[in-house]
Order: sequence, then C-alpha cells, then structure tokens
Amino acid sequence: MRSIILLISLFPFLLLHAVESDSAKTIELSGYMETYYSYDFSQPEQHLRPSFFYSFNRHNELNLNLAYVKASINKTKFRSNIAIMGGTYSTYNLANEKGFLKNIYEANLGYKISKKHQLWIDVGVLPSHIGFESAIGKDCWNLTRSILADNSPYFETGLKLGYTSKNDSFNFNFLVLNGWQKIQYSKYYQMPAFGTQLNYKVNPKTTINWSSFIGYGGADSLKQMRVFNNLYMQYQIRPKMRAIIGFDYGIQQKRDSLLKLTHYLNWYSPVLILQFDIHKKIKLAARMEYYSDYNNVMINTINAQPFQTMGYSLNLDFKLSESALWRLEGRILQSKEAVFLRNQTSTTTNQFVTSALSVAF
Repeated sequence: MRSIILLISLFPFLLLHAVESDSAKTIELSGYMETYYSYDFSQPEQHLRPSFFYSFNRHNELNLNLAYVKASINKTKFRSNIAIMGGTYSTYNLANEKGFLKNIYEANLGYKISKKHQLWIDVGVLPSHIGFESAIGKDCWNLTRSILADNSPYFETGLKLGYTSKNDSFNFNFLVLNGWQKIQYSKYYQMPAFGTQLNYKVNPKTTINWSSFIGYGGADSLKQMRVFNNLYMQYQIRPKMRAIIGFDYGIQQKRDSLLKLTHYLNWYSPVLILQFDIHKKIKLAARMEYYSDYNNVMINTINAQPFQTMGYSLNLDFKLSESALWRLEGRILQSKEAVFLRNQTSTTTNQFVTSALSVAF
C-alpha cells in the first residue's frame, strides 16, 4: 500500500505524460470555495467548537471551510483527478497527516479494464465511499454536516474496483484501503482495511445505498479492529419534496492493555433529512438526528460521560446564481448527559447558528 503514496507524489508527472501521449485528451479545470461564520451560544474558548465537529467548527470568526482547485481528465478508458485544498476542513480532518499531504483533497488515476462493461480500477486519494454527505457544502442538503458524517470518513486512500450497470441503476465498489480516513499508511500494522459499497436505484424516485468498512480504527498503536456499516435511502416524496433516511452502526475491539483483548463496543446513529423547494431559487431543509456512543469509541466527552445526543437543525438555501449559494442554518443539540461546556460549566445543550457562502466554477 505504500506504493499508493509514491503514486500520489508522482501524480503531476503521470498526468502530464498522459496528456502528452494522447493529444485528444483535455484537462478540465474546476474549483470551489466556501466561506462561513458560525456563532456558538456557549461561546467556547479559543473559538473552537466541540471536538466532534470537523467542519464549520470555528466560533465567532469569518473563516474558510474549504477551497480547492481541481484538474481532471475523463476519457473512454482513462480518468484522473488532482485537487489541492485549504481551509479549516483540511486543518482538522487531516490533522494527522504530515506536510503537504494535509492539502490533498483528491489525487487519483483510473483505468477501464473491460471493453464491454463499466468496470474500472481507481487508485490514489479518493472521495469516501461511505455516507450521503461530502466535504462539498453545495452538494449536501444541510449547511453543516450531520454528527455521523463528521465522524466517518470524508476521504480514503487505496485501490477501488468499481462496476456500474449499463442503465446506471446498479453500482458496486470493492476497496483496499490504507485505513480509516488516512493518506499515510500506519507503521503499527501491515494489514490494509477493506470496504464495499452497493448503490441501487430502485426507480427514478428511490435510491438505496449500503457501505461497509473493516480494518483497524482508533489509535494506531492499539490495533483495534473496527467494523462499520452505513445504510441510507433517498426518496423523492413529491416533485418539490424529498427525504434521506440514514443509519450508521459500528463496533470496535476494546483493549484494556496492549496484550489483553476484551469485548466489542458499539455506536450507532439514525438521521432523517427532509428538503423542500419553496421557490425555484430557495430551498428549506430540516434534519433530526441521534448519535449514541455510550462508551466514547468515536467521541470523547469533556467528562468521560456517555455521548447520547439528539440534534435538530433547519436551514435555508438561496441560489444567488448558477455558481453561488448562500445558506443560513440554526442547530440545537440536546444530550442525556452534561457533555457540553458553557461558561466553564457542564451543560446538556449546545445551540449555534451558521451562515455560509459558496462559489463553484
């Protein structure tokens, strides 16, 4: 798997060689920028919101969530993408990566291995095969990400074998990965992680997706096995009304020491999102979610209390032009335990509002 890192470092040269070897190939340039302002009524110290948020997580300051420039080639048998990014998304989601790797949003090469079928091999840094939300705000129904999205991979590094049916109704991917949202391969273990994705368009109104991951999670040195599943359905209820129903479930080995292995701990999260078209340029979205991590596998609380939290949000989207989108969202979190801080005092609630402006080109 370390060869993947070498491939990424050589990507610009491979891309240039591909273009020079086929004069018919053209490079498509694109970009995205999303600025935001978020105000947390708990007024956290150092302007940093609760640690389980990895996007839009700076309080009371104008900031850049994500900006990238991307070069792509898409041909009959060859495709490639490279995107360089900056912003608070890369700062916090790639905190464990070193140097320039923190600024890689995407870097991959793909080759079609069948003449008759849509069967591809892609290798490099890829968008995550898990979930219905991505790092790109304009592609998500809500302004901020769900708790389940912020605590599952946004990206992955490895090799993907993907098949798409001729009518595009069925897609299956099998992946060999460096780990759970990693670019660099860990020095503590030799076994890669594995993932699968099955996406099925039942009819024009209904899409069902199941994604899985198995590999080491948590601290690399502990080598704790993690098994994770994400299931969601997207349904067009009416011409101007649609819904997403999602559910995450994961288990992970619990180690009492480096030598003793005990039982598995679990976490889960259901979510419901409704989106409405109230005008050709205005959308409204409502979200209700619950995240249960009783044993703090994914989310460490300030006082080691179980994380069992309900969340509610409402946002308005205003399409300013074909490329510009302004969004406004209010969100409330309500926990069974006092896992949040307000004025240095533990509390069960957290409320915040966020506004974002994005431009794509």
